[in-house]
Amino acid sequence: MITPRALVHALHTHWDTIEVLARLSREFPIFTTEQVRACIARSNPGLNAEQQGALLRQMVNSTLLQTVPRSDDLQLDPHVLTFVRGLTREHELGLTAVLQARVAAIRDATEALAEGIVRHDIDRVRWPASQLAELFRQIGLQLEQDRHAIQELAENARSADAHMPASQRYQRVLQAYDQYVEPMNSMMDTGPEGSFYQHLEAAERTLDQALEQFTIQGSLYSHRLQLRQVSYQAKELRRFGRIVAQQCADILLPLREEALQHNALTSAIASLLQSVRKKGLHRVLSRPARDSRLPVWRNGRGLKIQAGDEVRDIMAAARHYRPQAVAFPQDLPASETVPLPDVVDEAALRSHLAASLPVTDLLAWLKASYGHLQDATLMRLFHDLQHGDVPWQTTPASTTRQLDLHAIRVLHHPHEAVAAVPSPKNA
Repeated sequence: MITPRALVHALHTHWDTIEVLARLSREFPIFTTEQVRACIARSNPGLNAEQQGALLRQMVNSTLLQTVPRSDDLQLDPHVLTFVRGLTREHELGLTAVLQARVAAIRDATEALAEGIVRHDIDRVRWPASQLAELFRQIGLQLEQDRHAIQELAENARSADAHMPASQRYQRVLQAYDQYVEPMNSMMDTGPEGSFYQHLEAAERTLDQALEQFTIQGSLYSHRLQLRQVSYQAKELRRFGRIVAQQCADILLPLREEALQHNALTSAIASLLQSVRKKGLHRVLSRPARDSRLPVWRNGRGLKIQAGDEVRDIMAAARHYRPQAVAFPQDLPASETVPLPDVVDEAALRSHLAASLPVTDLLAWLKASYGHLQDATLMRLFHDLQHGDVPWQTTPASTTRQLDLHAIRVLHHPHEAVAAVPSPKNA
């Protein structure tokens, strides 16, 4: 028995030929040696007959091709065929019975999950959750494969010979609609008759309940993560199933209506010809206008489409839209920039003032000695030098005086600063 790694390597080596055989297997499940050689020659046009035979023996030895019992014919390995069809979107339309069985299995797994929740058994909860995850994966894969299969059916019907009878041209389309789309729509129905949404909703609700119980009990984070991931799968599958059912109906319904209209037109023409043969052309075509129209030849009811009121309001608002001007703050000119605060050595300033005592006007002394400072700095120093633990005493005068600083004019009572007299206690 060949190993999986060797089988994958052989599939990589002979991919061109295997892809052609997988596509041809939809018409010929069993191949003769001549058919396989023809596919090899088509994929490798530069090989001679001996080299083609060598490639054929390699594919047989690597089990890509299997010999049919009691015959010299060949067939693709079933696992290889399934894998190649999955990659190349060459799917056959699945059976709704298989999908219904898997949906029923969701119900059984949900019941087992609910039983595990009631018994507070983590193992009885994790195992049904794993089953649900696998069922969700299988159902999603089947829905994806069925969608591609229906698309291929529609493309084959559109590309078929126009002179082919409608019954033969649309035979597989009508069968797919009756045997797959209608049962699938019934199963996907959100009402009481539909089983797909009911079982998925029940599974999702039970998974959320199990996750809440795990969180309350303080179980492992990996267990809670598993339940959360399976719950996300259920939500995504509900959305994906609705999309696939709608897409399948949209693909096949126009072709089905075309085939049915063709049959109705044929019946109407046959009925009209029968009336002409029995009553004559003049009597049949001379009837009132309401009866002279051929059925289904034209649509008597016109179709009018208009935009809704909400859309019209949005479009009207968009047409009359005027952008609002927003004034952004501009940079101040250089002359209006805010000056940086002054850096003052207050210890040196206090020593200077102590050496200059007595001072008759403290503010005037600050301006004369430190006139390069800003007005706000001068006023702050003026107030700071009057309070706190200082070795002088300030006394305001009874008269007022105006003093011009850099940008402001100050009306104040001149403060006289003299050396403080020590108290008898300290002496």
